[in-house]
Amino acid sequence: MLLTPRVKASRPKTLRITTALLAAATSATLLAASAPSPARPLGIGDRLFPHLGNPGYDVMSYDIAFTYRGDNKKPLDAVTVIDARTIAPLQRVNLDFAHGKVRSVAVNGSPARFESTGEDLVVTPSRPLDRGEQMRITVRHTSDPRPTKDRDGGWVPTADGLAMANQADAGHRVFPSNDHPADKAQFTFRITTPKGLTAVANGLPVATAHTGSTTTRAFRTRHPMATELAQVSIGRSTVVHRSGPHGLPVRDVVPTKDRKAMERWLKKTPGQIDWMEGKVGRYPFETYGLLIAQAQTGFELETQTLSLFERELFKRPEFPEWYVDSIMVHELAHQWFGDSVSPSSWSDLWLNEGHATWYEALFAEEKSKKPLQKRMREAYRQSDGWRTAGGPPAAPKGPAPGQKISIFRPVVYDGSALVLYALRQEIGQRDFDRLERAWVHTYRDGNATTADFVRLASATAARDLSGFFDAWLYGAKTPPMPGHPDWRKAAPAGK
Repeated sequence: MLLTPRVKASRPKTLRITTALLAAATSATLLAASAPSPARPLGIGDRLFPHLGNPGYDVMSYDIAFTYRGDNKKPLDAVTVIDARTIAPLQRVNLDFAHGKVRSVAVNGSPARFESTGEDLVVTPSRPLDRGEQMRITVRHTSDPRPTKDRDGGWVPTADGLAMANQADAGHRVFPSNDHPADKAQFTFRITTPKGLTAVANGLPVATAHTGSTTTRAFRTRHPMATELAQVSIGRSTVVHRSGPHGLPVRDVVPTKDRKAMERWLKKTPGQIDWMEGKVGRYPFETYGLLIAQAQTGFELETQTLSLFERELFKRPEFPEWYVDSIMVHELAHQWFGDSVSPSSWSDLWLNEGHATWYEALFAEEKSKKPLQKRMREAYRQSDGWRTAGGPPAAPKGPAPGQKISIFRPVVYDGSALVLYALRQEIGQRDFDRLERAWVHTYRDGNATTADFVRLASATAARDLSGFFDAWLYGAKTPPMPGHPDWRKAAPAGK
């Protein structure tokens, strides 16, 4: 995710959970499997979102069907099928789900009792489930696109339909799920719309069917995906196809009336992918493209294989071309950093946004002569203030009440790219470049932690870097910048 404006002018699926999260999940699982007690929301113990995710099972795939009738004021009919494997005995199964009506639930074909509590849908199968069982949960429900005052994210109304923006914890406002990036899964979407509207989702198209006055389109991912990265676009759109490096299918989704005006931006994507591949290796997914939406979100978003952009980003005259180019690269870089390699907890967010900001800035330096060092020196000057306001990069403060995306503060953008700049200064560009490639290769299609990055960096540099990272990632104050003893920090406010 990138807040705007910021300037004026496939490997087998693995479930990786940090020790703290695993301990919390184990405790909650025992509660879930104990004697019956009142249903309550559970979570896997994420420090920033304690009730996000659910213990006791690992989702393998989602198959989600939406029926949209052309009216953003009415809920969509939906069916979500979840295939999962239990990792603990369960008498109940908690799913994250809010802002929709549940009509029925079945587990392995048998009707199941269900009730809602907090933002959880608590399902009681007809019999307890043993550890290691396969389970298929079928939920028939509605999915409400209407916004609410106290919640952000989920469906995004556009001028002619809908899109999704589920980061950080809003996927469950759209469909039942294990809504935490630690549990990635394969996705299939089936979207039925009135004729005349175009539906597109993550992954590649696999089927289209016309029935009377409606059209159903199906899409499937080839790589596991976090729920926060799901994307469905419905609108009067044109899908533009072209080829990227190695014949990669590049498809963009744009309002039909803006097709010609947007071409000057869309044609840049293959070259940007080629540039990123030169830095970190082969693009990790089956397709890529831009979804340009007529919506006011206040951000751009790296939804997997189809990044969401506000239409106005490309039309505002105060944004110079180099700046828009770099924002496009920011969301593209997330396909490696955050999408393919996903965080194990939301405290690892710096790994996503720090890297995307790094390549955004590096692209601006190499293509538009905007010096990276100048940007990093200014970031260094402000870094202590950012840490005071938002916490250190790898231990960010929690979101403000009712503002879940407020975790996206300057410290996780330029403040975290500054950590990468310091690391490159510390170990040299050769080892830094090796580390970046090794990171996205080692953890491709999985999850990783800050501790994983520290270990890999130490192995790449052939020396223990834990002290360096402790100071840069967890310190209340920004350490001296290696190689730049003259760099100074701004005086504290009020001094």
